[in-house]
Amino acid sequence: MRDQMRSAVEFRVRYAETDQMGVVYHANYLIWCEMARTELIRERGAPYSALEKEGVLLAVADASIRYLAAARYDDLIRAEAWIEGVRSRIVTFGYRILRLKELGGSADRELATASTRLVALGPDSRPRTLPADLVARLSDG
Repeated sequence: MRDQMRSAVEFRVRYAETDQMGVVYHANYLIWCEMARTELIRERGAPYSALEKEGVLLAVADASIRYLAAARYDDLIRAEAWIEGVRSRIVTFGYRILRLKELGGSADRELATASTRLVALGPDSRPRTLPADLVARLSDG
């Protein structure tokens, strides 16, 4: 992994995200990735709402998750995101999901790693080129 600028969000696992055993349902990790990705894009000066006003939609074309350990109800979670690459129509993001240690608890534990590839679409849902200023904002850092 290269040394990229990262964004992170921290939160507690909610009961609604778990199964009867208190373990987080696997699909929720994608939601956590989206939370971190959205924050990263906002920090780069390109919130999704502004992109949409410019006629740029970013659609997930590919997602991959490697699960390493289970998250459970009430765990303190940190979802990190970074940009792995930007091309004319595609942005690739990397992620890391961690369980944070608490006072008297064990050390941080990596729960999952993930990546997503997003393709730029226009309002007509057809692939389009990313605006040059957006490519520059996403490439910096």
